Amino acid sequence: MQAVVMLETGAPEVLVAREVDDPRPGPGEILIDTVAIPVLYPETLLRSGAFPFPVPTPVVFGFQAAGVVTEIGPGADPALRGARVVAATAGLGGYAEKVCVPAEFATVIPDGLDTDTAAAVLMGGSVALPLLETARLSGTETVLVQAAAAGVGGSLTQLAKRFGAARVIATAGGARKGDRARELGADEVLDHTDPDWPQRLREALGENTIDVVFDAIGGSTANRLLAVLTPAGGRMLGYGHLSGSPAEVSAADLMAAGLTYTGCAGPAWLGRVAAARARTLELAATGALRPMLADVLPLAQAAAAHRLIEQRATAGTIILRPENAAG
Repeated sequence: MQAVVMLETGAPEVLVAREVDDPRPGPGEILIDTVAIPVLYPETLLRSGAFPFPVPTPVVFGFQAAGVVTEIGPGADPALRGARVVAATAGLGGYAEKVCVPAEFATVIPDGLDTDTAAAVLMGGSVALPLLETARLSGTETVLVQAAAAGVGGSLTQLAKRFGAARVIATAGGARKGDRARELGADEVLDHTDPDWPQRLREALGENTIDVVFDAIGGSTANRLLAVLTPAGGRMLGYGHLSGSPAEVSAADLMAAGLTYTGCAGPAWLGRVAAARARTLELAATGALRPMLADVLPLAQAAAAHRLIEQRATAGTIILRPENAAG
């Protein structure tokens, strides 16, 4: 079968299309003929070497894949044969014509939801749902969503008012992505490519404050935003660090104004994300969560897809399509 092999950590060019042996399902596993493979921002970080890679290279790369279950391993539910699913792969094996995963890593795609949409919404939605639940919105809050034009931020922007936000202020990179954030439900949008955007936010708020920040940027920006959080109740939920470093927020910073910071990471958090996958697809099937699709590229162009993401040239999810898959 064709697959994309990561030769080593480094630039996008380390992702190379090759012929490899077909995987076979072992006990408790299923085999999926892939149709749509989402290219995810965290994959670019792992490929680049920003985080330690979990196994020796070369290896077939990829976090997720969607398609049809064609083989069932011993002990896996035989009813899954023929089902359309989106599967998580723990970072290995997803960029391939066939993907083998433990059955519990697969989420069945509801009838009426197309496979590309399921692949595009799964990661963003399944992270956004536990973030919104953790925020405990009551119907009165003003929230700030960073990187709101795609991925987790795009899902948060779409769902925030459904979960109780009264006003959604968003950030996005440039005019095109700003327009997308407004289409997704943001009441106001700031351009986070402007290094002074936190000051622009303060000016836009006037005498008002932000109740909840969904922090995807981290770094020093997180600290600058503490000044606009509502005293004695404002909360920041940190789930990413697009700046390259975690939020630079100390206990002393928070105590001074009675604020809270919640780090949304670690095994327990990932368990909540996994538990939200089925609900994410249900929301997508009803139209409550819309896909943010950027483009569909051949599987062999995985390196080009990574390059586009790193250049911030996309406003949505890129899907890789195996050569023989039906779109």
